[in-house]
This record gives sequence, C-alpha cells and structure tokens, in this order.
Amino acid sequence: MLKTVPILILDFGSQYTQLIARKLRESGVYCEVIPYREDIEAIRAREPEGIILSGGPASVYAEDAYKPDEGIWELGLPIVGICYGMQLITQHFGGEVIPADRHEYGKAKLKIVNSDSPIFKNIKDNSVVWMSHGDKAERLPNGFEVIGTSENSPYAAI
Repeated sequence: MLKTVPILILDFGSQYTQLIARKLRESGVYCEVIPYREDIEAIRAREPEGIILSGGPASVYAEDAYKPDEGIWELGLPIVGICYGMQLITQHFGGEVIPADRHEYGKAKLKIVNSDSPIFKNIKDNSVVWMSHGDKAERLPNGFEVIGTSENSPYAAI
C-alpha cells in the first residue's frame, strides 16, 4: 500500500520525470508530479514530506532559467535534486555551476564516496547509472559534501 503523504516531484521538463515517479511508486512511495512553476501555497497545501527537483533541458545560469518558487527553500523539507535539480540546489546555496567541458550522456559508474549517506542505502558501489547533462557543479556550497562521483562528474551526488 502506498503512503498517502506525498513526495512532490517538481518537473523542469526532464524526459525521465515519469520514470522517477513510477520507480518511487513501485517502491511504495506516493508521489505527485507537478509543474516547477507551482506557487508555494499550492505546494504547502499538499503537505509533502519531501520534494524532488527533476532534471531538465535548461541551464541554471541562463537568463531565462527555470526556477521554482523561492518559498520551497524555506519549507524545512528534504529536497533531492536530480541533474538540473541538483544544479539548482548548488546555485541557490552559493555553489557554482558551469558548462561541462564534455557532455555526459549515457551509462556511467557511480562511485559512492560516502556509504553512510541514507540516499545510497542498498546501492552498490560502482553501480551503473544514467547521466544526461551538459553542465556541472564546479564548486559546492559551504556545508555540502560529495557523496558520489563518476568518471566525468566529480560532484555526481552531493
């Protein structure tokens, strides 16, 4: 039975957002996919336990970059960022995102740097994962730590 308190997935246009939602539901986690533009009151009204920021085709440093309502950062909820979502988190908290020298697209091995991180519970080191991005985190925000790397992404997971 699915838990009814939702995890909200803010969709920034990733081709994998529905796959993420399906995998969460298959794991027994109730989730809802909503547009990234959703205002903070609508998000609050859903009473989420956490938020996932999806990937997307844009660049966070672009003038017209997609941004969520600034209120999400003040909700006190766990927020997971995938690809563009991780780059948004990095930028919001004072890190730096730049164009990658080499786009990373396709299978990659994820080296787990911090096996104590609960997000990697039951995930084996050097698991094959899918990468799809043209930008990268160059500098992490203060207080953030690397928990996973790949051959082309020294900050694959933070």
